[in-house]
Amino acid sequence: MSFYETETLPASKALFEAQKIAFAPFVFQASRALRDLNILQIVEEGIGGISFEEIVEKVNVPEYGIKVLLEAGLGIGLFLKKDNKYTITKTGYFILHDEMTRVNMDFVQDINYLGFYNLKESIENGKPEGLKVLGPWNTLYEGLSILPEGAKKSWFDFDHFYSDNAFKQVLPIVFKDKPGKLLDVGGNTGKFSIQCTTFDPDVQVTIADLPGQLRMAENNITKHGLQNRINFHAINLLNPNEKLPKGNDVIWMSQFLDCFSQEEIVSILSRANEAMEEGNQLFILETYWNRQKYEASAFCLQQTSLYFTCIANGNSQMYHSDDMKKCLDKAGLKVTDEIDRIGISHTLFKCKKK
Repeated sequence: MSFYETETLPASKALFEAQKIAFAPFVFQASRALRDLNILQIVEEGIGGISFEEIVEKVNVPEYGIKVLLEAGLGIGLFLKKDNKYTITKTGYFILHDEMTRVNMDFVQDINYLGFYNLKESIENGKPEGLKVLGPWNTLYEGLSILPEGAKKSWFDFDHFYSDNAFKQVLPIVFKDKPGKLLDVGGNTGKFSIQCTTFDPDVQVTIADLPGQLRMAENNITKHGLQNRINFHAINLLNPNEKLPKGNDVIWMSQFLDCFSQEEIVSILSRANEAMEEGNQLFILETYWNRQKYEASAFCLQQTSLYFTCIANGNSQMYHSDDMKKCLDKAGLKVTDEIDRIGISHTLFKCKKK
């Protein structure tokens, strides 16, 4: 990709970018406060601009707080001020209205913010040292089903926002050869499995995941009346002795392998290989930072890698596509087809045994 091949900023702008990084926590929390206190919305609604005094009348917080947030918002780039009236900028509009921005901000705040104080220690120790602010687990996935409701909602909103946009595109590809049985590895709440049963009225699905995740999936599946079409296989894939069930025409992994180190990925893919017969297919749907059309997408994925480092497990990331291909090769599998531009930022790998 060409995003990172040449430097384009003059020194003066580069220095300003350095100050934005130095004050990044301030910028984030001020922007979130302006959003959640409805100040951004009030400024947007002020047709032709709105004065400080008019904003104070509409916001139920002390005048001092409004003043410092508005002035910070000018420097951040959320507002313009002319003739003593504030107007919202395009950046402010996106903070207020863009769903991806909202999902990302809530995920950073509710899952990552406090724990990221320990990022350096996570890098040094190879462990998610920031996870302790959420719970006493070795990985976040052990406690995902029992997170406080607000944090759980932010995590699943983040996860589902990216995957849900891709599912409709991939279903016709996955079901092109009319598989009778599909194994959904890392099925979480069962959203993809449910969509499979809607897309193909004959397919039988098995979800393989941790027991806590399976309980959440089972609740959703019961609500949809799909108990006879979707089965469950409890498994801890960090244990190399636990095998994936055989007898499935398709194995599906969506936003799943990025939760593991490369060594662990090879172990999981090797077990997928063992569970496959000749003619079976493995589909991997992932977001690779090097396959993005827009620099903003690559940036988001590169930063999300640090969530895995500090919070989730301490050893995985949003991978370069070449890293995943190397893991597949070591596991005795090969990519037969690859499709970019799935959903917002995904790539689909279709794989088979070598």
